[in-house]
Amino acid sequence: MNIFQTLKTVIFGKNKNPLDSNAFHNLTLIAFFAWVGLGSDGLSSSCYGPSEIMYALSQHTYLSFIIGLATVLTIFIISSSYTQIIELFPTGGGGYLVASKLLSPNIGMISGSALLIDYVLTISVSIASGTDALFSFLPTQYQSYKVLFSILILIILITLNIRGVKESVMTLLPVFLFFVITHLFIIVYGLFMQTSNLPAITTKTYSDIGKTYTQLGAFGLIFLIMHAYSMGAGSYTGIEAVSNGLPILREPKVHTAKKVMLLMSFSLSFFVFGLLTLYLLYNVKFVPGQTLNASLFNIVTSSWSPTVASIFVIFTLISEGAILYIAAQTGFIDGPRVLSNMALDRWVPTKFASLSDRLVTQNGVLLMGISAFLLIWLTDNNVTYLIVLYSINVFLTFSLSQIGMVRHWLKVRHKEKKILGRITINFIGAALTILILISVIIVKFHEGGWITLVITSGVASLAFVIHKHYKKTGEIIKDLDTKLLDLNQSALEFQKDESALKAIPYNKNGKTAVLFVNGFSGIGIHSLLSSMRLFDNTFKNYVFVEIGMIDAGVFKGTEEIVALQNKIESDVQQYVSFVNHLGFYAEGFTAVGLDIVQETLKIVPEIVERFPNSIFFGGQIVFKKETFFTRQLHNHTVFSIQKELYHQGYQFVILPIKL
Repeated sequence: MNIFQTLKTVIFGKNKNPLDSNAFHNLTLIAFFAWVGLGSDGLSSSCYGPSEIMYALSQHTYLSFIIGLATVLTIFIISSSYTQIIELFPTGGGGYLVASKLLSPNIGMISGSALLIDYVLTISVSIASGTDALFSFLPTQYQSYKVLFSILILIILITLNIRGVKESVMTLLPVFLFFVITHLFIIVYGLFMQTSNLPAITTKTYSDIGKTYTQLGAFGLIFLIMHAYSMGAGSYTGIEAVSNGLPILREPKVHTAKKVMLLMSFSLSFFVFGLLTLYLLYNVKFVPGQTLNASLFNIVTSSWSPTVASIFVIFTLISEGAILYIAAQTGFIDGPRVLSNMALDRWVPTKFASLSDRLVTQNGVLLMGISAFLLIWLTDNNVTYLIVLYSINVFLTFSLSQIGMVRHWLKVRHKEKKILGRITINFIGAALTILILISVIIVKFHEGGWITLVITSGVASLAFVIHKHYKKTGEIIKDLDTKLLDLNQSALEFQKDESALKAIPYNKNGKTAVLFVNGFSGIGIHSLLSSMRLFDNTFKNYVFVEIGMIDAGVFKGTEEIVALQNKIESDVQQYVSFVNHLGFYAEGFTAVGLDIVQETLKIVPEIVERFPNSIFFGGQIVFKKETFFTRQLHNHTVFSIQKELYHQGYQFVILPIKL
């Protein structure tokens, strides 16, 4: 390897072989590791969700006890409803797929667009909050370095995720465990030390409700509670991650996903409610330059030895910052997955479904990282402002998913047994998430929430334009198929006469046309006929090469890869039969892989050895007006192949196909 390749291997890890029978199994996560990779988003929200509730309540802090109970109830209702989604979509049922299949593709696109923005915000909020936690015990003069530090962490996370999901989770596992242990200890210890004061919370909460009602009236009281409740809505944002991330879970996937959901809901409920209770018991106040959790930890450990207390608080805050960084994993795991699913359905450029040689959707990881960088930089690492942008989209997706499930149960109510309990869970989930969505939009709209709605609308509009272009192009190609593929009818009949096939001689030194094809299509037939016309039938042999692309839609298991191999072999055989019928010798070469250019370079020497006098051909779609937009939506692999083969001294002719 050269220096560049060696450096690439050190930073991003070794290449992975998608054809290895154990490749997919080795990349999947057991329940515990999935809790780290997918559950950390929800668990980490305890670092900012409860404090945002207290901040919104201002002087009416005892209302947080009611909001805490409502939050726990909400967590379990949403978790139960998403468990049903997991059962109905055992291969992966995130908000995009659920809305697409149970409502409509267009609504699914809106849900997917909302999820993409939400996952970018997951990364941004998690990193910004983590930096706030780490800087809480540093002198104020270092606060100006927050943005730079957050960007450094973002670059590290991008690098880890390009290496692979499992590698990134395993790397961050010790930090996750340290966070759970330290926070579990501080909550249990803090509650134990204040056990005698717990009954007073109920009394003071009741009293505070009365005072607030007197001061603000019924409407003011409800608005205050809903405002604080909505500001803590970030606590639920990681719940949908399990259903989105099903493809990376260990078999049996549904069973593993249910375990992860259970771990997530119980741990998140305990942490959120425990911290809210401690804020009340210790009468924690906001201190400039510190998070509310940092103030809490200092108060709870105030009776300890100063040295021991200081060390414990510092390491706990470090773990808090680190878990928030780990929470960004959810955005890096599920964001690219949503992108790849939308790419397969042609809502976004198809390049986002491609896998790198590390078997990750690298383009998606980079897009999520770059978008998060822009948000952190533009908001100056302001957690409060980022949280205002947060939550709206996730509840839009929640609502659409729950509505889709209710609609599904109503459709199958006469076929399924014990449906009442299922539809009740999703109906309550739908009502609750819609209520929260409306509340969040109303409360956050004038605080900056409108920006989220504008961005989401922009992404959805762009997706619609992209889909329209792909649809129009597909219709033109389909028309070309209709006109040219009927030429294959005689070839199909000719296949029955095997003796005729054997009669066509193989001419090693004869002129050979090597055509790169992508499926048996009108474009392939067009390229074949063009090569014959341009060279006046001087070719004695025809070779057809098809490279099967292993993308996110194929890399789901061994069966899918085998199916891809069978398909491309069948495609090539149809070309061979067609050319045999025309009276020429033909052969087919196939391969599957992650990179068409690299797989081509592997197969070319074998072709040239068998057919030394070869000229290579590739068809390329050409639009009447080539734009930056069309260049981004369609691959130009044929130009890359041409360049590589030119360097090796081979002739390569590009055959334009005008659309």
